[in-house]
Amino acid sequence: MRFASHYSYWITMFLLIAGLYIVIAHGNLIKKLVGLSIFQTSVYLLYIAPGKLIGGTAPIVTEQFQVYSNPLPHVLILTAIVVGVATLALGLALVVRIREAYGSIEEDEILEQEV
Repeated sequence: MRFASHYSYWITMFLLIAGLYIVIAHGNLIKKLVGLSIFQTSVYLLYIAPGKLIGGTAPIVTEQFQVYSNPLPHVLILTAIVVGVATLALGLALVVRIREAYGSIEEDEILEQEV
């Protein structure tokens, strides 16, 4: 039953390992950017998972509720998502520029032309 209670952490670890593998194993720059996006998604999930409590409500203090969810992780992740989208857009712009300069987006072919 321990596995079922911590499934979000298992999903986080799977996404983290998959994203890291894609970044390391592939030479295509677009695939590397996709791997980085998957890696970022795992970090988002890692922060959001403990932020929601079962039975918790919005942190509005009343006599009616005793358990509150923490809103801070959700706010931080919204900021991180915006930064992640901007980083991905910059990465894609750099890939376009590299393709114009070298005629390829494969890391091996670019390094051959540099030598």
